[in-house]
Order: sequence, then C-alpha cells, then structure tokens
Amino acid sequence: METVISEDGTPIAYERTGSGPPLVLVHGSADLHTFWDLAGTRSAFAEHCTVYAINRRGRGESGDAAEYELEREAEDVAAVVNAIDAPVTLLGHSSGALYSLEAALRTDNLRKLILNEPPVAVGDHELDVEEAVTEMGGLLEDGEHEQALVLFLQEVAQLTPEELDAARSAPIWKDMVNAANTLPRELQAIAEYEFDAARFVEMTTPTLVLSGGESPPFNKDATEAVTDALPNSRLVTFDGHAHEPMNTAPDRFVDEVLTFIRESN
Repeated sequence: METVISEDGTPIAYERTGSGPPLVLVHGSADLHTFWDLAGTRSAFAEHCTVYAINRRGRGESGDAAEYELEREAEDVAAVVNAIDAPVTLLGHSSGALYSLEAALRTDNLRKLILNEPPVAVGDHELDVEEAVTEMGGLLEDGEHEQALVLFLQEVAQLTPEELDAARSAPIWKDMVNAANTLPRELQAIAEYEFDAARFVEMTTPTLVLSGGESPPFNKDATEAVTDALPNSRLVTFDGHAHEPMNTAPDRFVDEVLTFIRESN
C-alpha cells in the first residue's frame, strides 16, 4: 500500500496495480479496496490501466480523524487524484460515487468520471436512517460489530438473504466487520447531504453514470438527477441487475468502463 496525505493531515492508503492510463477506484460504505476483487474487476482493469484502489479513511492502512464530515471524504479522493502525474479516470461506487462527484469539484486532474448509483436524495425521497444509526451505535458500543454490519446490510443496503450470505462468505467479510464503526457517522452525513444541481453546471468532465434496472426508485431517481445535472454525461442502465453490477455483471461492467475510457471525448 502507498499513501498520500489528505487536506486535514489524514494519511489515505491505496494499492497500485497494472499499467496504462490511471484509473482510481473508490469503494462504498461497508467495503474496502479489495471490494473490487470480489468478481475480478480490478484485475481486469489492471490489464489495461494503472489502477489505484483507495482504502477510504478509517479502513485498512488509511488513517482517521476525531471529527468527521462528508467533505473530508471528497478531499481524500481528490488528494489521491492530485498525486497522480497524469489526468485520471475516477470511478466511484455508491457512497464512493458521491465522494467522487464532490472530489471532481476539488481537482483539475480529472480526465473522466464514472459514478455507480451515488446515494443522493432527490424529489420526494429521503434517506431515513436515524433509527438504523441509533441501533448500530448501540451494537457497536456493546462490541457487536458484526451485528451492526449485518443491520446496515439488511436495513439500509437492503440486501436479500442470498446477497447477505454471499457477503458473509466473501474474503473481505472480516475487514468489513472491523470497519463497521465508520458506518453510523457516514450514514448520518449522507442523509444530511443536499444535492444542489447548480453546483455542477460548469463541470464539463465527461461522465458516465451507471444504474441498475432492478435498483429501487431512490437509486434510479438519484442517477437520473445526477445525469441531468452534469452537462457532459450519459446514463447506462444494467437491466436485470441492481446496485452492484461490478459483481453481478462483471464482464459487461468492465467493458462499459473500458469503452468509456477509450473514447476520445
């Protein structure tokens, strides 16, 4: 793992693999950088790109800070992007997509941006997580980190029993449990985030927004709103799939990303 120092002094770790144009990967709430290995997408990307897989703050070898704000996550991503000596394609998943979107306003080193279902509340949607945050906090205080993670995956991420079983059997499950203490603060910050389309009207970075055809209305409306807000963007939907096409349709996911990277625009 290598590290960069974020704006608030926190070290942010990432793992570099492959060769070619730089591609930075930002995982979601319950995961670590090895999330991208579950269905082999990172190794597939590394055949064509230099891949920088970030461990977000509070996870793995990355540091943390006593105070937490969503803006710090965006600064972390921007710090990694700015440390690379060539224009970067930035790919974020779920909450990692939200931080990547915000990071795009904090760097001049982006070539392209790819966002998979950033969790922004638009229209009549609200991210009501107060009860889940309280319950997870109690479990964490009692040392029940695994139960806190399971609660998040069931109640917030809304994994099916089959998906939860798959997560439990994944090689990164223990690391996910170890990082469960970061979930309540992150959920609270995301719930308080207000998406303002006007902030992005001048962001001309070519952007690919990804959505699952089987995702709930919250996710679909969010991806449509983000696509509409960005002046140089397009939306691709994975029919028959939900929130994690990188794991359920990895071949198509890799193909969509690489095709977008290779486009001249």
